[in-house]
Amino acid sequence: MPRVLGVDIPDNKRLEISLTYIFGVGRHASNEIIEKLGLDRNLRAHKLSQDDIARLNALIQTDYVVEGDLRRQVQNNIKRLTNIHCYRGQRHRVGLPVRGQRTRTNSRTRKGRRKTVANKKK
Repeated sequence: MPRVLGVDIPDNKRLEISLTYIFGVGRHASNEIIEKLGLDRNLRAHKLSQDDIARLNALIQTDYVVEGDLRRQVQNNIKRLTNIHCYRGQRHRVGLPVRGQRTRTNSRTRKGRRKTVANKKK
């Protein structure tokens, strides 16, 4: 398995797909990266040379925010929202949907521990 930025990317998948296993790299970004390096997007990941992997590492580190830095940035954004006591921060703190989803039925399956609901009275 080739290792790019500390992440093992799958051998048997096309390069275009296997780059998306890196947190912060989606299909669009993976296509951009492949285009910049002049690689074939249909190439399987196990056929990459050490030189290609080194070029991938260098390009992704310089041009994109990925993996640990991106996770830290997202957590800091959520922490900032909770600290300033805005509406979205309050929703994050309580564990309710943040982006306007309904809570009458589906919010129990959203995230966190299961919240029990009282039985219906007969």
